[in-house]
Amino acid sequence: MPLFIVVCGILLLFTLIVFGRLNAFISFILVSLVIGIANGMPINQVIESIEDGFGNTLGSLVMILGLGAMFGKIIADSGAAQQISFKLIDFFGINNIQLAVMLSGFIIGLTMFYEVGFVILVPLVFTIASSSRLPLMYVGLPLLASLSVAHGYLPPHPGPTAVAILFNASIGKTLIYGIIIAIPAIVISGPILSRVIKKVDAKPLKSFAPPEVFDKKKLPSFFISIFSALFPVFLISISTILTAFISEKSNFFTYIEFFGNPSIALLISLMFSIYTLGIFKGRSMDEIMKKCSDSIKGVTMVLLIIAGSGALKEVLIDSGVSVYIGSLLKTSSLSPLLLGWAIATLIRVCVGSATVAGLTTAGILVPVITNTNVNPELMVLAIGSGSLMLSHVNDGGFWLFKEYFNVSVKDTLATWTVMETSIGIIGLIGVLVLDLFI
Repeated sequence: MPLFIVVCGILLLFTLIVFGRLNAFISFILVSLVIGIANGMPINQVIESIEDGFGNTLGSLVMILGLGAMFGKIIADSGAAQQISFKLIDFFGINNIQLAVMLSGFIIGLTMFYEVGFVILVPLVFTIASSSRLPLMYVGLPLLASLSVAHGYLPPHPGPTAVAILFNASIGKTLIYGIIIAIPAIVISGPILSRVIKKVDAKPLKSFAPPEVFDKKKLPSFFISIFSALFPVFLISISTILTAFISEKSNFFTYIEFFGNPSIALLISLMFSIYTLGIFKGRSMDEIMKKCSDSIKGVTMVLLIIAGSGALKEVLIDSGVSVYIGSLLKTSSLSPLLLGWAIATLIRVCVGSATVAGLTTAGILVPVITNTNVNPELMVLAIGSGSLMLSHVNDGGFWLFKEYFNVSVKDTLATWTVMETSIGIIGLIGVLVLDLFI
């Protein structure tokens, strides 16, 4: 019964948004109420779950998306993004521009939360697509595939790291095996897939569309441009590396962790870029702050929609749906690797969160596979692959993509959802192939 209610709820969500043309934020609230009440939750508890979902989701994203929007706007409007795009195009050539953004996304994705990498790099993708006159999806999907794979497969991201700890898997081996599987997953789900669906008419969110094409002589230097744009990556990367070698008891550990916090790194980088790409270039503070304010207007609805998806996720968790789904498959005779992938996929489809899907699946299967010979590192990767499958309207990433790339729900399903599903399937295939040799 709970599974049937969730399926009906998801269908209702699709109907309200796609056919009813109802605002997605309102639709999420209505469907959250319906699913919670239908699953037997007390009415007041449903409201509490919805409010908790808003808080839990926005609590970690408001600073990141807000500061990231301002930071991206300055990078774009100063000409820094255009300078970087010119250099990438010159170095790799138009024919290999996908390789440039794919490598950038993977390197940055290793050390950054998905949302942080997204808000930093997507404005650059918009500028590269505009400068090279290539379809936006053709340039954007390789980047997003890289970021998504790193988020779902690889430590030190929270989901894979927590699952690895639960299974007593080696973080180092998980990272190495994950990179081996990540390469074909990114190539197939990024450059190859984008050649098939590049005709989708995606247009950048107006707040981040390149405002003008600068004369090359007026652009900031490449060094200042790339250093300013990647400053948050530098701070987060250095923090990640140093905290791995410094004891938590050390006085320096807290400070290093503080400066490596994504929100703090973006704040420092924003202040740095305000000077290097704004004041130093002769722009007034009033002009710079107006640009920052304009950028926030463009992501307000994005924040509300993501909050709505967080509310639905919280209701599904609090009503016990994810545990119920896992218990249905717990006694299955499938291979542990296939079972982990299947449970994570179902929870991902119903709940929306890759991290929740991974952690819930791990919690269900840890006692089940204790006495088996399954490789724990591959188990982590199988679950990570399943946790990325079939992203749709209950996933915040789905709406982040839709709103930034300014496409319809239908086109988001045909691009984003297909890309995520491809990553999940290729990941499973890679795990099963590695299982033959390890």
